[in-house]
Amino acid sequence: MGKIIEKEIEGIAAAILEDYRIERAVDRIDMFKQPDKQEIVKIISGLLQIVYPGYYFDKTYKIYGIGHKMSVKVEDVIYHLNKQIRLALQFAAGRDGTGEAVRMDAAAESEHNAEDESQKIAVAFFKRIPAVRAVLETDVEAAFQGDPAAKSREEIIMAYPGLYAITVYRLAHELFLLKVPLIPRIMTEHAHGITGIDIHPGATIGNYFCIDHGTGIVVGETAIIGDHVKIYQGVTIGALSTRNVEKMRNARRHPTIEDNVTIYAGASILGGETVIGENSVIGGSVFITSSIPADTKVNMKNPELKFRPNSGNELKVQEFSQSEEWYYTI
Repeated sequence: MGKIIEKEIEGIAAAILEDYRIERAVDRIDMFKQPDKQEIVKIISGLLQIVYPGYYFDKTYKIYGIGHKMSVKVEDVIYHLNKQIRLALQFAAGRDGTGEAVRMDAAAESEHNAEDESQKIAVAFFKRIPAVRAVLETDVEAAFQGDPAAKSREEIIMAYPGLYAITVYRLAHELFLLKVPLIPRIMTEHAHGITGIDIHPGATIGNYFCIDHGTGIVVGETAIIGDHVKIYQGVTIGALSTRNVEKMRNARRHPTIEDNVTIYAGASILGGETVIGENSVIGGSVFITSSIPADTKVNMKNPELKFRPNSGNELKVQEFSQSEEWYYTI
């Protein structure tokens, strides 16, 4: 380390520590009293090994027989999940509705109650895993039937970012239903960072859900999506406005997508009162803020393409208009 840095380092550290004392949102340093993001990522990895045995299973376990391996893995994951749930419950109980710290006696009481509650939640969550796996089987099938590029169901499980995002969402959604703070959102935002697919854990999504390509997809917290729905990259199922955040915080903000709907790339469907009726097809790049009846096709007006020679100064322009209905996909 250089002499200039050595001379200045203590003063810099002191100034930063003094800045921490302002007590802003970015100043919280109780690192042992809140969920650990890295631990939650490890929990996701362990859950994937349980949900998809043979695809994600940790081969370092020197135990023969799937029964013994699974017992060890379940014990390991449930132990770490219980700890993170307890921290999340304590963290949430230690803040009021605005995020401010509550009085010390209330925080102490919450810490006393959190251990039993976290164990009950962890057990309830693991008991739901077989049901989650049954739904994920339908998602795999939807992807295989909906993508001619898929050579096998195994390829979808091992390689498709859409299924990865759906899997993490479905696990996080169960924790969300069990009223676990923070952890479900950390889980889905981790999947978002890996895949570019942003599904809020509070969204309600039916069976046979298919995401094709996926990058840039957004599904909001109060969205309701039915069975056999397929969406492509860049689709937003979002809120219509965020101007009055406090008024909207506990309101229904996101659309309902009924059964057997296909939504092509770049479409935006917004608003809590917006319903896309069953068996509808939403074309690429459309912008929808009101309900669409069942059995409806919605697409942009046929575009006009213009061609200009790429050499010389010739100004003649050829015009071409597509005559057929079109829906953008790959």
